[in-house]
Amino acid sequence: MHQSHGIGYAEYERSLEKRLEVEKSREKDYRKCNIIAAEQDHKLSQS
Repeated sequence: MHQSHGIGYAEYERSLEKRLEVEKSREKDYRKCNIIAAEQDHKLSQS
């Protein structure tokens, strides 16, 4: 948690604002990874 988002789990658990920031960041990373995976799948299927 601390490496990825810069806060510890205790702070994440206490602060709703921090939790929302972390979850938005996770969602952004998830979407970005899905786009990259789809692009790679497309490239592989063309070969």
